[in-house]
Amino acid sequence: MFKYLIFVLTLLFSLTMAQENAIEIQSFGYINGKEVKKFTLKNRNNQEIDVINYGATIISIRTPDKYNQLADIVLGYDNLEGYLRSDNPYFGATVGRVANRIGKASFTLDGVKYNLAKNRGENTLHGGFRGWNSKIWEAFASNDSVVMTLLSEDGDEGFPGAVIASVTFKLNHDGQFNIEMKAFTTKSTPINLTNHSYFNLAGHGTNAEEIYKHQIQLNADRWTVTDSESIPTGELRPVDNTLMDLRNPTFLGNVINKVAGGGYDYNFCLPDSDKTKTKFVAKVVHPDSGRYMVVYSDQLGVQFYTSNFFPERNTSAILGKEGKPYFKHAAFCLETQNYPDAINHNNFPDSVLRPDNVYNHIVIYKFGVQK
Repeated sequence: MFKYLIFVLTLLFSLTMAQENAIEIQSFGYINGKEVKKFTLKNRNNQEIDVINYGATIISIRTPDKYNQLADIVLGYDNLEGYLRSDNPYFGATVGRVANRIGKASFTLDGVKYNLAKNRGENTLHGGFRGWNSKIWEAFASNDSVVMTLLSEDGDEGFPGAVIASVTFKLNHDGQFNIEMKAFTTKSTPINLTNHSYFNLAGHGTNAEEIYKHQIQLNADRWTVTDSESIPTGELRPVDNTLMDLRNPTFLGNVINKVAGGGYDYNFCLPDSDKTKTKFVAKVVHPDSGRYMVVYSDQLGVQFYTSNFFPERNTSAILGKEGKPYFKHAAFCLETQNYPDAINHNNFPDSVLRPDNVYNHIVIYKFGVQK
């Protein structure tokens, strides 16, 4: 309980000391009379990032190319109504209490079986029907950061324990975008948070034509094999001599359509199992624009997803920002995380948060230009 009080008091102190001089704040709409706010972070490199406290969501990342032309490189919607749509594919959201899938929407913890919401067939995806992506977080600007906090009550979507979570967004002047996620629980519960941004370094509306030109390097030596419902079987298979081996820079257009299922949607395992330090996860480059993104995290896995379930070209598109249509392979996600369904696999890294501990998750997206 003492650690719980310290955790809460630390959050309250940071919020009480909030200053708004370094960050622009605007209204982004209302839900049942409660205001949703948009926070704009800026740096000296002409880079800007917009986040909203609905779902602790990143809605825009504007960064220049080698000709100093700005483009918004994440998919999303122009207004709050878009993010409220039932078919919103978690654009930019903070996903929890457990990101990714839990098989059969159930788990047993300390001898007690818990049944969860079945929002993807017979399974649970991204926290259930009303995961943390669909909640309004408390949010404040504190110096050069935006701090968002959420109380998830005991029994939320079937999960045990009341959880207090926080997400801190910070943009440095060198193009480094830091996201730090923390959580504390009153009862033992699985926790696995992630950010679900969809990136296209050529610009959010350029679709597969430009995604195929992206070059990716992914620091993973194994991947979690899944069944037909994308639930891990428990097997951790080496990437050697397979399409999962992306350890050397690889153009997506050369491999994406050869992957079973129409593209990548798998958790990749990082070779460094030290949870106490950040490590290199991936680098993605769009040569034509010169834009690149490097990802670092203290997590042990990363879900690499290439928008395989977006509409095909001959069907109705997802209409995103500026009315741009989004089709299959419009973007990629690099969702740092624990392994999916870890609560149901003893050979996966432990995903249970105990009341005496604090969940910590750091992910860093470094944006820049190579000439």
